[in-house]
Amino acid sequence: MSNMFKWIWNYMRKYKFKMFFGVFLIAVCSALNMVTPYLSGKIVDNVIVKRQTNSLMIYLTIIISVTFIRSILRYYFQLIFENVSQNILFTLREQAYEKLQKLDFSFYEKNETGNIMTAMTGDMDTIRHFVAWVIYMVVENGLIFIFSIGIMFTVNYKLAILMILYTPVIGYFTFKLSRKVKPTFSSIRQQFSRLNSVVQENISGNRVVKAFAKEDYEIKKFNKENEAYRERNFESAKVWEKYLPVLDSLSSGLNIVVILIGGIMVINSSLSMGELITFSSLIFAINNPLRMAGWLTNDVERFRASAEKVYELMNTKTKIKNSKNLIKTDKIAGNIEFKNVYFCYENENILSNINIKVKAGETLAIIGPTGSGKSFLLNLLCRFYDCTKGEILIDGIDIKKINLKKLRDSIGVAMQDIFLFSDTVEANIAYGVSNASFEEINKAAQMSIASDFINNLSEGYETIIGERGVGLSGGQKQRISLARALLKNPAILVLDDTTSSVDMETEFKIQNLLSSYIKEKTTIIVSHRISSVKKADKIIVLNKGKIVEQGNHKELLENDGYYYRVYMNQFGDFDGKSNNQVV
Repeated sequence: MSNMFKWIWNYMRKYKFKMFFGVFLIAVCSALNMVTPYLSGKIVDNVIVKRQTNSLMIYLTIIISVTFIRSILRYYFQLIFENVSQNILFTLREQAYEKLQKLDFSFYEKNETGNIMTAMTGDMDTIRHFVAWVIYMVVENGLIFIFSIGIMFTVNYKLAILMILYTPVIGYFTFKLSRKVKPTFSSIRQQFSRLNSVVQENISGNRVVKAFAKEDYEIKKFNKENEAYRERNFESAKVWEKYLPVLDSLSSGLNIVVILIGGIMVINSSLSMGELITFSSLIFAINNPLRMAGWLTNDVERFRASAEKVYELMNTKTKIKNSKNLIKTDKIAGNIEFKNVYFCYENENILSNINIKVKAGETLAIIGPTGSGKSFLLNLLCRFYDCTKGEILIDGIDIKKINLKKLRDSIGVAMQDIFLFSDTVEANIAYGVSNASFEEINKAAQMSIASDFINNLSEGYETIIGERGVGLSGGQKQRISLARALLKNPAILVLDDTTSSVDMETEFKIQNLLSSYIKEKTTIIVSHRISSVKKADKIIVLNKGKIVEQGNHKELLENDGYYYRVYMNQFGDFDGKSNNQVV
């Protein structure tokens, strides 16, 4: 708990003078709250009992004036705390979002989207609520309680001591409530994240849901998580309802104590009727902080549960980052070497003893069965992951010693897992080159054979694409993704199964247009199609994370291995060999 207070204070410190002024206004406002109970007693003793009617208007004027001033002060200190909370919320979200941009692939693979979204939205707002409302309520109620006890001591110290002796009982039950509700709020927060994840997955995978007619299954799955969320809230409510009546009863019991003891003292003439009225009026000032203690405990525990998740996000270590010993590179030519590279992921060997050399301007093709490690090889080159053993060199420099932004700026990637933003077609193509001209964007689209279908869209390049490219075919999305990589004009071009969803005729056109373009680039192509890889300078065959074959198209056909079998499956008996050899 104390750690979370220290953490949020680091953000509040910037506004400490503003907050201290707000606390000062709260103190003045809390002190003014004592005026009405105190003067109510004076009205009874002086005006009603002693018949000093001339004093009535003075007392009423003071009460009305104080009430008006108190309202103004309350408005301003609430405004101060709300302003500070919104500024802190803005900073937190900005820093958290910046942190998300720096986190590795492994973070996103291990954390559900719903959990991240909850941290960025609901948890952030809980922190804002803590700064905007909980803090000033704690200060205000604490000061009102202290001032009330102070006034009681000036009126009758014996009755005031009785009040002080009574309050630890309420404090004990408040502490018990705090200990009990703490784990329930963490549980509620965790289940809410799970609920968010289910909704997010359903929205993202809605086409799959409808294609398999699994709407009823999805409803049941959501209802199950929703039921679990309801149960977690019920569990918290049970704890809350167990202690709240006790706290309310103890707080209300103060009225009985004051009336009983105070009444006896009035009868014995050791307390005036006006003083009893003052005490009775101050009971609310005592009761309200004691009652609020339970509610504030509730909000503090909610803050703790949310703050821990945001703190955890903000302090997640980034594994892939710039080395302290960076080597300055003016321009990357594109010479690539994988040197004894091994890669393990989740305690599983993905790549073993990978040795590849590609000269600048050459084309390397990678082929192999699903799960052989092809995409991981590309991920290592882009430093989405770091190899477990060995090194990857670009122009003779270990990529760990190349500035990360410089490295990725020099690599244009058309990923297998295509993602298009909910934006215009033009903005999606120009995502990697924000200052690109329309002519450059159109040229990239023409090279990827995307310009024709783009021009046929309702608004052409200004057409808004739905989230993840909803409304476009798989082939159309692939061509936009390819155009995005081409526009970047990188030294190294990486094409990961880029044309798997386009027809053979379109693929042939793309290859012809790219043939002159890639002569100036180091190009790495991953594909299952022989037609996409056969013109490469070097082809490697991966199987179970190892290079099992390498050479050019002609050499690999003569090996009678995996590459040859794939070729025969796709093209048949064009080279005179028997189809019986096909596996």
